Amino acid sequence: MELIAVVKRDCETCGLVVPVLGTLAGQCTLTVYSQDDPTFPEPLGGARDDTSLEQSYHRNIEIVPTLIRLEDGKEQARTEGWNRGEWETVSGAAALGPELPASQPGCGSRSQEPGMPERLALRFGARHFTSRRIDVEALDDPIELAYDRGWTDGLPIVPPTPLRVARMLAGTGLAPDAIVGRLPPNLIECTVEKVAINAVMAGCRPEYLPVLLGCVAAALKPEFSMHGLLATLWFSGPVFIVNGPIAKRIGMNAEGNALGQGNRANSTIGRAFQLLIRNVGGGVPGEIDRSVLGNPGKVGFCFAEDERDPAWAPLNVSRGAAPGTSSVTAFHGDGVQAVGAQASRHAEELCRSLAMALWAVGHPKLSRFSNAILAISPDHWNIFKAEGWGRTDVEDGLKHALKRPRSEIVRGVGGVAEGVEPGDPDELLDKFHEGGLVIVRAGGPGGLLSAVIGGWSAQRNPQQVQIVTEEIRG
Repeated sequence: MELIAVVKRDCETCGLVVPVLGTLAGQCTLTVYSQDDPTFPEPLGGARDDTSLEQSYHRNIEIVPTLIRLEDGKEQARTEGWNRGEWETVSGAAALGPELPASQPGCGSRSQEPGMPERLALRFGARHFTSRRIDVEALDDPIELAYDRGWTDGLPIVPPTPLRVARMLAGTGLAPDAIVGRLPPNLIECTVEKVAINAVMAGCRPEYLPVLLGCVAAALKPEFSMHGLLATLWFSGPVFIVNGPIAKRIGMNAEGNALGQGNRANSTIGRAFQLLIRNVGGGVPGEIDRSVLGNPGKVGFCFAEDERDPAWAPLNVSRGAAPGTSSVTAFHGDGVQAVGAQASRHAEELCRSLAMALWAVGHPKLSRFSNAILAISPDHWNIFKAEGWGRTDVEDGLKHALKRPRSEIVRGVGGVAEGVEPGDPDELLDKFHEGGLVIVRAGGPGGLLSAVIGGWSAQRNPQQVQIVTEEIRG
C-alpha cells in the first residue's frame, strides 16, 4: 500500500493535518506533493514539487488536502479535507490526530482555479485539437491575418488560440471530435471543435455553446434548406429565436432593443453560426451566396422571446416543445420592418392594423409568397391581454385579418403588374402559408410599436422550406 497526499501552504486545513502526515510517514510509504511551496510541510522535510500542477491534474485533485490510497499503483480510495474517520479508513491507521477537531473542510485546489483546467489539459496532453494550427509571427497582427485569409465577416474576430478554444469547449459535454453535421454549401463535416473555434472568433462565452450547437442542429435539418437559403438571390439569412430557461441563464435580451445591438449573447451566437457557414461550409458572399442586397442581419441575427407573462404561450411550446424546456427556432429572415400601430386600442382593430403591415412582406400584392415573424411589443400585447386574448386568439385574429379578396391583389389592379393569378374575384386569399407567420413577444415598453421580419420561402412548395424548432441540450 502507498499513500499520496496533495497539499498547499496557502491552506489552513493543510497546515492543520501536518502532524497527521508525520504520523502516516512513520507507518507507511507516504508521498506528499505541494502545489505552491515544496518546502512545505517543513516537519516532513518538505514535499515533492507540484507547482506545475501536473500531478494534481492527472490525479484530478479538486480539494486540498487530498489523501489517496494506492495498491499496486492503482487508486483504491481517497478523502478530501480533514475528517478523522475518513482519513483512518483510507490510510488504515488508527487514532489519527487526537488533538485535532473531528473534521474541517479543505480548500480549493490550484488546479481548479478559473481557466486552469483548460491550461493544464493543453499543457499535459489531455486536450488535442485536430484543426490545423496557424502560427503567427511575433510582429504580425492575428486579426489582420484573419482578414487576409478571408476568415471574417467584415468585422474583427477574436483570435482562436488553443486556450480560448479549450475554454469554449468547457461549455459542452460533447467530445470535440463529435460530428454535428455537414455544413453547406460544400457539405464539409463540422465537429464540435470547429463550432468552438468559430464561437471564439465571434466573441461567444462558453455558456453560449449549447445554444449555438442547437442553432447548428436546427439549420442543418433538411427541411430548413440551409443550402437554398445560402444560395438564394433573396435578402434572407438565418434568424434564431431562443426560448426556455437557458435564455435567461446566459443573459440573452428579449426586452428593449432585443432585435438590435448591445447584448453579447444575442450578437455573438448568430454571428458564430454565420462564421461557421463561411469558414467551414464555404458559404462566401459573392460566390455561392448570391444575395442581390442581403441585410445587416446576415452578420448574425439571434434573440430571445419574452416569456415573463404566463398568459402568453412561448413560441417553442406552441410548436410542440415541452413547457420549461429550452429550444431554438430557426427562421429564414430579412431585415426588420417597423410597425407604428399607435391608434388601435382594441384587439380586433389592432389585428387589422398589424395585418396591413404584414401584407407588405415580399410585396403587398403577393399571397403565400413569403413567411414572416411578427414581434409584438409589451404595449401592443397589453391591448390583447386586456381583452383576454392569448397566443391562439392573436394567431386566429391575425389569420382572419390577413385574408383579402383576389380582386384586390390580382395582377394589373391599381396599375401594378405584380399580383396573384386571375381567378374567382371574391375568393379570400391568405397572406401566408399555414404556419408561415411566427408570432413572438419581445421588446421594451413605452410605445405602441411592433416589428415585422419578412422571410424567404419556397412559394410553390412550402414543404421544401420549413421553419424548424430544435431542443437545446446541455
